[in-house]
Amino acid sequence: MSAHTSTSASVLPRRERGGWPAAAVPFFRNFALVPALIAAVVVGALLNDRFLTARNLINVLQQSSELAVIVVALSLVLLVGRIDLSLESTFGLSAMVAALLVVPAATGGYGVELNPVLGILVALGVGVAFGAVNGGLIVYLKLNAFVATLAMMILLRGLVLGVGSGKTVFGLPDVILWLGSGSVLGIPVSVYIAGILFLSVGVFLRYHRIGRAIYAIGGNPDAARAAGIRVQRVLFGIFVFGGAMAALAGLMQAGRLGAVTAVQGQNLIFTAVAASVIGGISLNGGRGSMFGALTGVLTLGVVSNVLTLSQVPSFWIDAAYGVIILVALIMSRLTSGEGQTM
Repeated sequence: MSAHTSTSASVLPRRERGGWPAAAVPFFRNFALVPALIAAVVVGALLNDRFLTARNLINVLQQSSELAVIVVALSLVLLVGRIDLSLESTFGLSAMVAALLVVPAATGGYGVELNPVLGILVALGVGVAFGAVNGGLIVYLKLNAFVATLAMMILLRGLVLGVGSGKTVFGLPDVILWLGSGSVLGIPVSVYIAGILFLSVGVFLRYHRIGRAIYAIGGNPDAARAAGIRVQRVLFGIFVFGGAMAALAGLMQAGRLGAVTAVQGQNLIFTAVAASVIGGISLNGGRGSMFGALTGVLTLGVVSNVLTLSQVPSFWIDAAYGVIILVALIMSRLTSGEGQTM
């Protein structure tokens, strides 16, 4: 009898505490936002004739591409059970440093007029350097990720104002403009960059051993360490990668706008957290997918565009983001049956 009971228990689908079959939870988490995204598109089409035009849809994708790159970085950090609030400041500082080095003094630069390609490499280097600092503080000095990256966010925000003297730098070279404004076959380059990143990271997480290690670390770091995974090395690498992606996203926005302002990226991290969370990335780590995160980015982009076309004031758009995050958290709590501790 006991053997029969044991066998039956191993065959029957395991249920999580919330009552959902365990195998169904990842499916709902990854695809939960698709109906909402479709509904937002339908509502947008009904409210405004311009919404479904090719020009407007490409504009939505282009404006969402920088957020998408940040969300790729943030999602990886969240999957290992950490957070990096300083991504938005790295986003602004990297672009500002590159702009100051490559443009003439007449348009706000230092007058160095560095080769634009080298300027891009310097910007990525800035992102990598501060990602490494974050990784060192959190992984090796064991500082709290939320507080440490909050402090770094404030520090880097001050650096942006300091190195740029609070001014706007414009007159960017063509190679940087191409990252944000160039197009291939009618599709912006920035959209290709974001799409390739989502696809690459999604495949990496699913099929590469380090990708699977990321989920293992987020699920149970002690068990991952016992299984032979070099937890500290993986965590450190994720923070470095996140810094590099934040720098790339900053360059993309600078290229799209044709300038770098002292407030570039300000509050961007909250939108990135919103996109990740509503896309099913767990704040507790170990759960979520790049597809889900992508649906989060697209949903916020469509909602923002619909509200903008409807001439809704920007502060109500921000309020709508807050409502969306709260609803997503409540849905995640109900479907997973687990409390959220971050």
